[in-house]
Amino acid sequence: MAQQHTVETSATTARGHDVDTRPSWGRLAIFSIQHVLIMYTGCITVPLVFGAAAGLGSSDIALLISADLLVAGIITAIQGFGLGRIAGVRLPIVCGATFTGLTPMVLIAEKYGLQAVWGSMLIGGLVGIALAIPFSKIIRFFPTLVTGAVLTVVGLSLIGVAGGLIVGSDPKASDYAAPHRLILALVVVVIAVTLLVLGKGIWSRLAVLVALVVGTAIAAAMGMFHLDDVSNAGWVGFPTPFHFGAPQFPIAAIISMSIVMVVVFAESTASMLAISEITGKPLGPRDLTRGLIGDGLSGVLGGIFGGFPDTVFGQNVGAVATSRVHSRYVTATSGLILIVLALFPKMGAVIAALPGPVVGGVGLVLFATVALIGIRSLAQVDLGNPVNLTIAAVAVGAGLLPEFVPDMFERLPDSLQIIFGSGITLTAVVAFVLNLIFHHTPLKRRIEGHPDRDVTADRDTPNHITETTRDIDTVTTRELV
Repeated sequence: MAQQHTVETSATTARGHDVDTRPSWGRLAIFSIQHVLIMYTGCITVPLVFGAAAGLGSSDIALLISADLLVAGIITAIQGFGLGRIAGVRLPIVCGATFTGLTPMVLIAEKYGLQAVWGSMLIGGLVGIALAIPFSKIIRFFPTLVTGAVLTVVGLSLIGVAGGLIVGSDPKASDYAAPHRLILALVVVVIAVTLLVLGKGIWSRLAVLVALVVGTAIAAAMGMFHLDDVSNAGWVGFPTPFHFGAPQFPIAAIISMSIVMVVVFAESTASMLAISEITGKPLGPRDLTRGLIGDGLSGVLGGIFGGFPDTVFGQNVGAVATSRVHSRYVTATSGLILIVLALFPKMGAVIAALPGPVVGGVGLVLFATVALIGIRSLAQVDLGNPVNLTIAAVAVGAGLLPEFVPDMFERLPDSLQIIFGSGITLTAVVAFVLNLIFHHTPLKRRIEGHPDRDVTADRDTPNHITETTRDIDTVTTRELV
């Protein structure tokens, strides 16, 4: 099996890896648009929620959305195209605002004011850049056992998001969970599944985009596609630096946003390793360092323009898997499209008007795909080994707790809520810690010595990750950068 992997990898390298191959201009444009449509709603949700919680007016919220799209576009483009040897993981990932920083930002706004929100975010981004090199050294402690558990929880937790889009966000609304919303979502799912399974060539790869377009056309015929907000959006807009005033830097706020950045690193590391596994493109420590520097830059740019820290979007991980289009130039172009949408708010308003059941229908397929990729990854691990089985079970179980019981950790200190309030982060932390304890400490030898145990530390690590991390401890800081 290992020999077959080596031959395939060598062949791929000889002709140029799919990740580094640019499709034709037509395909490049259409697949890039597909990625934008998939992530757009999730990207603008964070500024909408924060703006409402902070009591901002519609004009300020519009500016937050533009800033959010601008930062997400810049970081996504950097992650795809790369920024020399400084930043960019050069994998097909799409970045957008993370909910991880939402609660701390609201609390900082209430206690210190808006100037402290973006001042602490700016410093938190700089702290993240400084931590990128040391953080990348722990890549060897993220084997398939860890990434598989994280991917499973990413997919399962996002299914709830898809369900919310399908039924609606307001339980008191007259059309909440109405049969016509469910039927529309079902039709979209049927279209996507039919094309994914029976479609040939380009039609299979564009299943999500076709389902979105056809579903929106059906929704328009049903009177469910409303463009009222488009007329209110401006034609041109550009986020101005420090719109809310000169940044302020309270120590407590800086510590809080620095913790947020570390949590974002954990999420992004797991997602980048997952994309590495999906595409078959090895992810080395230097690649991870550049990717994490990109996350840190999102904090710096967010602090300047009034945006938000970015992380890798799980729904686009699913899109890469289902479309089987692995080119990093596709997602990088998606970043350029996001920048254009940030500068022309009226265009973004059209995308934001896509009916919830349509987006939720395709989301259901994508998110479930992510979960199954995680399960498939876990299947590569020796789950007959009770240690591996226990680590996976506890990590997945713990990660689903915040999804099933959202207020479970609300009485914990704010700093702990940042970690435990996100199921994805909680899964990554639990899996990482348990794997570290049972596979990388003297306790491992005691377990191996037990007559009923047969633990092999590297058995659950894919070849392309093991090979790139074997000598990680000897890599110098100069080489990483």
